[in-house]
Amino acid sequence: MTYRSVFAPGLLAGQVVVVTGGGSGIGRCTAHELAALGAHVVLIGRNGDKLRTTQDEIVQDGGRASHAVCDIRQEDAVRATVAGIVQAQGRIDALVNNAGGQYMTPAEKISAKGWQAVVDTNLTGGFLMARECFLQSMQANGGAIVNIVADIWGSMPGMAHSGAARAGMVSFTETAAVEWATSGVRVNAVAPGYIASSGMDHYPPEAGDMLRQMRHTVPLGRFATEAEVSAGIVFLLSPAASFISGTVLRIDGARPQVRMGWGQVAAPTEVQQRAAVRPFDGFHRYVTPKVFSS
Repeated sequence: MTYRSVFAPGLLAGQVVVVTGGGSGIGRCTAHELAALGAHVVLIGRNGDKLRTTQDEIVQDGGRASHAVCDIRQEDAVRATVAGIVQAQGRIDALVNNAGGQYMTPAEKISAKGWQAVVDTNLTGGFLMARECFLQSMQANGGAIVNIVADIWGSMPGMAHSGAARAGMVSFTETAAVEWATSGVRVNAVAPGYIASSGMDHYPPEAGDMLRQMRHTVPLGRFATEAEVSAGIVFLLSPAASFISGTVLRIDGARPQVRMGWGQVAAPTEVQQRAAVRPFDGFHRYVTPKVFSS
């Protein structure tokens, strides 16, 4: 089996696309779709084993990929990693700033160290990757950047550190879109809502019931698939989005619009299978998160 993308074969042929956090979850899925569309995908992350596994999967499926272990929070490491990619591939056409992470805790219990760690991962690291890709390649050649943020509309209770960092990345996206436009660089963001990805298995076991019930707060009545997020990313990298910059594409099933007193929120199961809202399962190597199989 191969990736079942809705986009035309060869759409990204010859392009070099960097995907941070490419060893798992949305990053892994996106890397597969990009490779299936002809791009050479460079996977970035801290876990070399995960990166190699994803790279091997892509190669087995007939795509092209390489990887580099890098902690995107470290400025010198980012600068050197991007330089290595440019030297090996000649340029960087696109960046998917996907790497991120957080943990659940009330705001009053977040330590300064914990706050800084989450901000460094979700904001500073993405900034460093974008800056270096711009300076070392895109400033001279143009390109497209997609920053992955989160469903921050209405705040993120229980994850104040992540909400603040993601909001900062939205602002950076809007600013970079203006400043880098004269170099032919587009900068956008994708804000996933509740996605059934491996990232959900990083939360403690006691959060399992809450995670499984979250779909009932979504008007479309379900979780999104990784492939639905990847499709949004690919669209923003594609020629069809050539006049789209500085915007955020929400992929959240209208969850932020839910208001108290509206009545029934989630669509019934049979409605969820209607053509316009039926889940798109394009990723042939998708693995259901453990939290949903228990």
